[in-house]
Amino acid sequence: MIHHIEIYVENLEESKKFYNLFLPLLGYELFQNWDQGFSYRYQETYIVFVQVEEKYKDSKYHRKHIGINHLAFKCFDKEIFEKIRTILQQEKIQFLYEDKYPFAGGKNHYAFYFEDVMRLKLEIVLEVKEDE
Repeated sequence: MIHHIEIYVENLEESKKFYNLFLPLLGYELFQNWDQGFSYRYQETYIVFVQVEEKYKDSKYHRKHIGINHLAFKCFDKEIFEKIRTILQQEKIQFLYEDKYPFAGGKNHYAFYFEDVMRLKLEIVLEVKEDE
């Protein structure tokens, strides 16, 4: 099990506003909050967002370079899944693979993909129980 993930961000306030759009709907709670960062926790795992130092801002992130490509979040409720998607659409968030929605990840993988403010790819996966 992953204990936590830490992500350095270009603009802490933009990142906080962005992630606050959907992480609480997925059951994440604001866990830590300080001048240079914040984190959200779900059960025993948390995600930390830290303001990158000024001297490293020129090294722009790109998900196709070496390093992390994307984060995928589970959603267990179709209503919440659709609510998140609607909120992101209203905020004019860049979606990916829209022509293949909702099965861009495969015929049995119900999900949508989008980018955060630094263009890190994110995914919301709808997990449906076998008996549904």
